[in-house]
Amino acid sequence: MFEAITPYNFWEGQNIPTGYKRSIYLEHIQKFIGSALIKVILGQRRVGKSYIMRMMISSLITEQKIPAENILYLNMDLQPLGFIQDSNDLIKVIEVYRKTLKPQGRIYIFIDEVQEISGWEKTINSLSQDYQQEYEVFITGSNANLLSKELGTYLSGRFVSFEIFPFSYGEYLGFHQMPRNKQTLIDYLHLGGLPENYRLADDEMRTNYISSLKDSIILRDVVGRYHVRDANLLETLANFITDSIGSLFSIQSIVRYLTSHRYKTNVETIGNYLSFLAAAYYIYPCERYDIKGKKIFSSEKKYYLNDLAFKYLLTSSFDRGWSRYLENLIFIDLKRQGYTVYVGQIRGQEIDFVAERGAERLYVQVCYILANEQVIEREFHNLTIIRDNYTKYVISLDDMTLNNYQGIKHVQAWDFLS
Repeated sequence: MFEAITPYNFWEGQNIPTGYKRSIYLEHIQKFIGSALIKVILGQRRVGKSYIMRMMISSLITEQKIPAENILYLNMDLQPLGFIQDSNDLIKVIEVYRKTLKPQGRIYIFIDEVQEISGWEKTINSLSQDYQQEYEVFITGSNANLLSKELGTYLSGRFVSFEIFPFSYGEYLGFHQMPRNKQTLIDYLHLGGLPENYRLADDEMRTNYISSLKDSIILRDVVGRYHVRDANLLETLANFITDSIGSLFSIQSIVRYLTSHRYKTNVETIGNYLSFLAAAYYIYPCERYDIKGKKIFSSEKKYYLNDLAFKYLLTSSFDRGWSRYLENLIFIDLKRQGYTVYVGQIRGQEIDFVAERGAERLYVQVCYILANEQVIEREFHNLTIIRDNYTKYVISLDDMTLNNYQGIKHVQAWDFLS
């Protein structure tokens, strides 16, 4: 066991591969260092959770001067660690590590893709409650149900979670050392925010990578976890949502579409499949909100992708609805900033996004180009109906901005994005 885990730890002064420094996440997590809370890092596969873990390890060793032997790192995506099947195996590994290295004081345990270990939550709970040995535990997972089920049951009140998104536009610029302007934003719309995509030479290689990643998400994080019987129907549903980002659907309308294409299904199945895809961070639902009545409509929703590469590289090249791409991008950026986001409705008119964060609220209209007076009137008029004093934006890819209209700000997308 010890020989198997040693090459993937840093006890002998090995270089720690940390990649591009994602300071926002790192600083947020570091605020909780020293507390007994379990740090739970969540997000879709390949968004960079492992790199953030290694950034934390590097920071502990180099900045806080924690001895390397006090840190145990287990990446469950690595085949040589496949012998760690369940909670008993995990306990044995920790015992062997402690017996061999004899670390003194607090022990820091990092477990990547913890859901690959059956019954992991029991061991993590035991470590957090151990009063004879002080542990600080960090785990990552690729499924939101880690929060709602296992964590909520076994670790209620004893953890803090962090959701990791693909690279933001700002991180994309930092990675490539590029300026903030229209052309780099269009390039970002093409590539998306998955870090590995930036290392691949052309769209053919990127398409192969994104296709295999999508298969991994569907097969491992959905079919495998939820024992889905009809994987073909699930993939068809995922493709349908990918093709239709930003469209308003009821589950009943999706069922009608699928049955018209000779799939046997029902509302319950499709509702479950959509929730599974959302739990794996492949898609995000966006509910409708009645601004005047201050209530949520549950019958229809929009869906957005966690990363636009799934659409740009895996759907028809003839389907380049750039306003939908930009809308998806703005939605994810608002989520990344910690907003709860809805599709707004007032007096029969739609507001692309109502974003709330604590007492703060934003109203956002997204448009590719304000091409003529009719488009300008449509995008600004809907916002003028709203009579409160919260900030209102029209966001577009126009080369020039218009003067503010009745307090509504027109912002170029590359300046709005975090």
